Amino acid sequence: MARIYPLFSSSKGNSTFIGSEKCGILIDCGASFKKLSAALKINNIPLSAVKAVFITHEHSDHVSGLKMLTKNTGIPVYGRKKTLQKLWSEDKISSGSPVIEISSNITCADHEISCFNTPHDAVQSCGYKIHTPDDKLCAVCTDLGHVTAEVHNALTGCNTVLIEANYDEDMLRTGKYPLYLKQRIISDTGHLSNEACAAEIKRLIGSGTERIILGHLSQDNNRPDLAYSAVRKELKNFILGKDYLMGVAPVESDGGAVIF
Repeated sequence: MARIYPLFSSSKGNSTFIGSEKCGILIDCGASFKKLSAALKINNIPLSAVKAVFITHEHSDHVSGLKMLTKNTGIPVYGRKKTLQKLWSEDKISSGSPVIEISSNITCADHEISCFNTPHDAVQSCGYKIHTPDDKLCAVCTDLGHVTAEVHNALTGCNTVLIEANYDEDMLRTGKYPLYLKQRIISDTGHLSNEACAAEIKRLIGSGTERIILGHLSQDNNRPDLAYSAVRKELKNFILGKDYLMGVAPVESDGGAVIF
């Protein structure tokens, strides 16, 4: 049975495991090897079950634990070409791990994985769509300034989507961040607001998506209740528990998985 485990999710660290206690993949490694190992253990996933790590982009909250993970396991690292080149040049990947470019569908750990471009201020940012062994589809889509046609097409038809709800517009506007950082966040290559996230979720639920995980919430510019209520407001014509299920990914895993 397919499961998605949001191990870490915030502006300070992101990593998601997709698979089972026997076999699966990581999307990003934005926490230390020690913390990642502990989060896997809480979810009864042995480190040996992690067969590969897929990197969305090179920002530290997605790769801070990558060097030690690859040093300790030697697992392959997948990603877009420019992202991998940057990580390799900055010594973020151990020399003992294979580095593999992903540009089309590949099979890894009994899952079929494809990537799609996301508009973010990184060298070659992407999201991932995963086809599981029991014929389910899920996607991990964070770090995008707006929803492009390519992003929407990739997410459409997925049973489960982990999507970014990074900031509340009022909290960001009145918050402590300097102007240049606020402008970066709200730009077309920044992050997705609660409202923009909600609008996309409405389209996805309308096309058959059943489970939504709100992820990558800023700890300075958002709160779980604000993100959740913004989406519920947009989905007023859908029935929670009947038409869809929704949750917020924890900053650090408490041992919960989403079965899809």
